[in-house]
Amino acid sequence: MLNVAIRAARAAGAIINRAALDVEAVRISQKQVNDFVTEVDHASEDAIIDTLLHAYPGHGIHAEESGTTRGNPQSDHVWIIDPLDGTTNFIHGFPVYCVSIALAVKGRIEQAVIYDPTRNDLFTATRGRGAFLNDRRIRVSKRTRLPECLISTGFPYRKGDDFQGYLRMMADVMQRTAGLRRPGAAALDLAYVAAGHTDGFFETGLKPWDLAAGSLLITEAGGLIGNFSGEAGFLEQGECLAGNPRVFAQLVQLLRPHSRFDGAPQPSGEQRAPLSLRKTDEAAQPATTPPLQP
Repeated sequence: MLNVAIRAARAAGAIINRAALDVEAVRISQKQVNDFVTEVDHASEDAIIDTLLHAYPGHGIHAEESGTTRGNPQSDHVWIIDPLDGTTNFIHGFPVYCVSIALAVKGRIEQAVIYDPTRNDLFTATRGRGAFLNDRRIRVSKRTRLPECLISTGFPYRKGDDFQGYLRMMADVMQRTAGLRRPGAAALDLAYVAAGHTDGFFETGLKPWDLAAGSLLITEAGGLIGNFSGEAGFLEQGECLAGNPRVFAQLVQLLRPHSRFDGAPQPSGEQRAPLSLRKTDEAAQPATTPPLQP
């Protein structure tokens, strides 16, 4: 299944790279303010779904652009797809974007692929077998002091987003770290945390296709992921915090006051898949272990 996902991601990457040669010719439409979709998103998604369903015609699909209209909606196996994470970067020729594909089996993420077509970087993970970048095992960083850490995030851009609240979060983090970065592709941000390129990540307003593959990369690379309170539920809540265990614990201390879900009860103590993905029982991601003290 991982090999099929890799094949699908590379097929999508080829479409994206061809379009990037003449990005001015790409047709663009707007889903909402500052939220763009291009013909490349659709072509990339079609290539991914065609590849997956050719190999597994009985599987379900949950994709950013086409939703659950293709595949078997009753399947225990659901592919969660973002065909082009970082579309705004892509249409500006800013080379930070990726393809993200995850497989949930009975609601739990089991396989993950994040492919950066501009660098030909392939991040993969299988539950219980570790995380890899281009066939090399990766681990989260070993930094333990927040003032030495590089943290990535995303800025709010939709009407109704809490801009002032985000500025307060950024101020709390910026004053206590070595730097804050906003690359613009959440799936790739999570892959970079898993590879140790950055030490932590936080963002709100995310969707399951932004987080699914990256969440497995993080945990298989030895990191922790949850909401700003350190709890499970981030896939459905869209509030995400990730990092190596020591950095995660310290970021929880900073960001918990900004969480909309502090102390929110979790069903049966485990992370549950979003309702649209929940076919039978178990969780999309196991709850993180209790945060370590800094």
